[in-house]
Amino acid sequence: MDTIDVLRLLVGFDTNSRNSNLELIDWVAEFLEGQGARLRFTRNDDGAKANLLASLGPDRSGGIVLSGHTDVVPVDDQAWQSDPFVLTECDGRLHGRGAADMKGFIAACLAAVPGWAAYGLHRPIHLAFSYDEELGCLGISRLVQDMTAHVAPPALAIIGEPTDMRLGDGHRGCLAFETVFEGQAAHSSDPSLGTSAIAPAADFVRYVLDAIPRVLDQGSGTTVNVGRIDGGTALNIVPCRCAVTWEFRPGDGAAARRICTAVDDFIASTRGNRVGIASRAIARVPPLPRPDPTAAAMMAELGAAGPAVPLPFGTEAGFFQEAGIPAVVCGPGSIDQAHRPDEWIARDQLAQADAMMQAIGAWVRRKAP
Repeated sequence: MDTIDVLRLLVGFDTNSRNSNLELIDWVAEFLEGQGARLRFTRNDDGAKANLLASLGPDRSGGIVLSGHTDVVPVDDQAWQSDPFVLTECDGRLHGRGAADMKGFIAACLAAVPGWAAYGLHRPIHLAFSYDEELGCLGISRLVQDMTAHVAPPALAIIGEPTDMRLGDGHRGCLAFETVFEGQAAHSSDPSLGTSAIAPAADFVRYVLDAIPRVLDQGSGTTVNVGRIDGGTALNIVPCRCAVTWEFRPGDGAAARRICTAVDDFIASTRGNRVGIASRAIARVPPLPRPDPTAAAMMAELGAAGPAVPLPFGTEAGFFQEAGIPAVVCGPGSIDQAHRPDEWIARDQLAQADAMMQAIGAWVRRKAP
């Protein structure tokens, strides 16, 4: 099968993050085991989702990791011109949910495996496919922990998020929280008998969106977003609960600490008056520094296009970097097409990914020093 054939199969699996990814993982695992790969699985708490780590070649250090997430975002309320889970081609564009983000990269990896397996590899290739990246990179930490415990240290990890095959120039991290306000329910005919949870939640949202940017230095590059508000049960009931889900993407560690301190101070000043407040972290995506010269030179050798492009979005790369595995971001397709109706990836982008996979095969076939 070529890359487009594999992509057609992968798009056909509806791996929306609210669904299990096991059907896709099982298909990929069976295919890779047939090519002689050594397989390892790590699962979420209820076992409904799994990461897959597949290793080809010798069990030694100095290999390369090719990493991608298997989940996709929903298609709800999007007006697609074709079935989002059937790969459809038009004018050199291949449409389907996940085609760009990021099943195109995974397809290129899998299509290259028979060619890699046919040669004697002097260094290993590790394929790392995760779950729940779109929910805040929830699965990758388990995969990386298992990798560092059972696999000899790789030389480089390539995370194939869509960058038009250009080397990513680092990205910010992301911290996400759920802040819950608890009040007292009452009949709305006399609101004074209760305590609204929505009112302090609304004050908190205004603070997050308006005041937090003012506590930061100009030009810090930090962004803040409130993504969801959920509160109340009926029009004639004083709401006793309201949950605010929000995130910030700090420009640096100092900005992150200042925001956390400011939010803690605001919550402490608001708590009381029959209002309970609890805030918990629900996701953490570590930042990725700019690639060092050695990694950048290696990526140029493998076919990454220049110049390097700054990444406005977070990726799983920082988890590898934190574990001591140098990591870069480079993959086919454009982030501009991700998460949109009629998401697509261009044929020529997949061809460039195929060329990189051939270069990776040549690199691992060299005798290691």
